[in-house]
Amino acid sequence: MSRDEAGESSRKPVLGLSDEPSEPTATRLDWRERAAMAGAGTVFDQPEPEELIELTVIVPARNEEDCLAACLQSLVSQSEDIFELGKDWELVVVDDHSRDRTADIARGFPGVTVLEAGKLEPGWTGKANAVWTAARRARGRWLLFTDADTVHEPGGLGRAIHEAERHKVGMLSYSPRQVVSGLAQRVLMPLVFSELALAYPPAKVSDPAQRIAAANGQFLLIEREAYRRLGGHATVADKVLEDVELAFTAKRRRIGLRFRYAADAVATRMYRSTSAMIEGWSKNLALLFNNALLLALWRSLDFFLLFGLPVLALELWDAKLALRSVAWLGAGWALALLWLRTLVRFYARVAKSNFPFADCLLAPLGLPLFVMLLYRSWFQHRVLKRVSWKGRSYGT
Repeated sequence: MSRDEAGESSRKPVLGLSDEPSEPTATRLDWRERAAMAGAGTVFDQPEPEELIELTVIVPARNEEDCLAACLQSLVSQSEDIFELGKDWELVVVDDHSRDRTADIARGFPGVTVLEAGKLEPGWTGKANAVWTAARRARGRWLLFTDADTVHEPGGLGRAIHEAERHKVGMLSYSPRQVVSGLAQRVLMPLVFSELALAYPPAKVSDPAQRIAAANGQFLLIEREAYRRLGGHATVADKVLEDVELAFTAKRRRIGLRFRYAADAVATRMYRSTSAMIEGWSKNLALLFNNALLLALWRSLDFFLLFGLPVLALELWDAKLALRSVAWLGAGWALALLWLRTLVRFYARVAKSNFPFADCLLAPLGLPLFVMLLYRSWFQHRVLKRVSWKGRSYGT
């Protein structure tokens, strides 16, 4: 056997990807047992690292000069003697062809590796392409994909790994505490996140027996072998909501998925402007809610009931001196009680958003904007079949 042949035979594909099923062991985690019959991943020609480290944190960044520094500071500050950056874990920023100072900011943090995203090929979204660039070089036993607009609580990285291991799951995803600014965000975001909480209850998402699945790409922790079984981001290369698609794949392949609201671990300010918020939710809402038009009709009805019923009740009360005044007065009270019931049910739903009380209180004002965005998202996905995000356009 030649040296080249010997070297080739000793190479391991990156991330452990192989056409051969892994050998069962007595210490295999529960999710591995459930996934034993799942299909193998794709073979790549990059060699596996000689020695794995505990964690690789991957931050895709495209024109993020206004928020990247805070994100990286919250991450590098978690380096300590027993969890040292560069030794026990690595932090990789993938510059996704930014036109601002994103790459320079990343290079200003000692210990941070900066990569340039590969060429964006047809059939790939920019984010999937960026994280895949880093994932194929990752040395971590765990891979954390997190966005540039996140801020992480001290010690959160280690606690997340321990949580995943304690619950014996291959994928752990957090829904961060949302930071909002401006009236438009304060009235809209509680509405969106209350609907998400109802559509994707964390308890059901985390239950292997339930088909419902969800994940948040702002904080997505995946065990290396689980990522192999999912096929990596290459399997969701063309998906606008790659995080949710990975979660569904995890459920199908019985990887083991845990999802929860995690204000104790991470926070994010998703949008820096109203226009970015409109573009972002137009991209996502029709994918998150299959019944976007029906949902828009229900929220339109909410707006009518919340703001129309009091007016109608007052009109009936004002008619109390007219003919058959007792009947009109009774109708006014009936409408008032119906309005009160609608109000209680509305706020009970919005409270599930985990937003502050003041923001939830203002949420009725956001109903027209929410309805408009639901329709706009439906129109872009179902009629135009094209959405845009950060200067790029994607077919749907």
